Amino acid sequence: MAKVELKGIGKVYEGGVRAVDNQNIVVEDREFCVFVGPSGCGKSTTLRMVAGLEDISEGELLIDGELMNDVPPKDRNIAMVFQNYALYPHMTVYENMAFGLRIKKVDKAEIERRVHEAAKILDIEKFLERKPKALSGGQRQRVAVGRAIVRNPKVFLFDEPLSNLDAKLRVQMRAEISGLHNRLNATMIYVTHDQVEAMTMANKIVVMKDGKVQQIGSPLFLYNHPINKFVAGFIGSPPMNFLSVKVLEKNGAIVLSEEGSFEVKPVAEHSPYLKKYIGKEIFFGIRPEDMLFTDKPAAENNISFSITVVEPLGADIHLWLTTGKGQPLVARTEPTHIFKVAETVNFTPKMDKARYFDRDTEVAILAELGAAAVGKM
Repeated sequence: MAKVELKGIGKVYEGGVRAVDNQNIVVEDREFCVFVGPSGCGKSTTLRMVAGLEDISEGELLIDGELMNDVPPKDRNIAMVFQNYALYPHMTVYENMAFGLRIKKVDKAEIERRVHEAAKILDIEKFLERKPKALSGGQRQRVAVGRAIVRNPKVFLFDEPLSNLDAKLRVQMRAEISGLHNRLNATMIYVTHDQVEAMTMANKIVVMKDGKVQQIGSPLFLYNHPINKFVAGFIGSPPMNFLSVKVLEKNGAIVLSEEGSFEVKPVAEHSPYLKKYIGKEIFFGIRPEDMLFTDKPAAENNISFSITVVEPLGADIHLWLTTGKGQPLVARTEPTHIFKVAETVNFTPKMDKARYFDRDTEVAILAELGAAAVGKM
């Protein structure tokens, strides 16, 4: 397969509109790399530059060490699966899958072998004589993936391939594409705005915002060591909570305070990083699943909240809460208590899981701890 390298890649459209800015990304051979971010962050534009469907304004694109900037798409040995499937409606499934190979004048027997092999992998052999209009959305997506497989490309590119499917089918297709990656041992680059897709499918995630790479790492590393408030809020479902607190020193210890409402103490490992913020406000980040329900309101680090919304999800419950000063957050807890709107409840945040962010720059205050954890996850 292939290693893909983006070195200082940029894309500037007519009128000086910059869609992608100085991206440096390495997708290793046989890696499943996901580009994730909100709409308009430049992820699809970046993928299209790798495919050759967009000209590269700045930087270098290398596949297997070869410069690809000016190489036509057909000569890059890549295959792309689009959001809208891009199937020929007048052709059968077999003809759709075989079309690219016929253009390349591949031997008829070899075409037959590759199409049936891919159809077997994707469980669409019984649909080979049907036309796309006779297929469901999930079946059409399998055909689009099969058309890519038969080409034996160096790199597979996926541009939001599941966004047109219903929720249940998306979960199924996520598992199928992940299984396909393991079976083919291929290099894959996958674009999505859905961080759940990114977390469940990727070996490596590239988080983008406003055309710039924010952070690159494994799913668990990004979840546990976000480099800034944007990444912390984007990775995780429900997203991380952010409370504005003031850093104080009391009796020689660091405390985080929402004045007149609550105070919590950071763990000893985190305290040295917070000392330079004494007297200043920061963002205190805590994930919904790291909030522990308690019936002991006097316990250390306990916070009282008012419930505004109760969302029962079966195995757990999402509680929308507000602090004494009206700051909103979400807690994810087990259904061991009957929660009611307007009820006052007590939660204790897992302070070893807490993250802190500079109020002005939104950069992670514990970034050094994250850097020290590289290679351990």
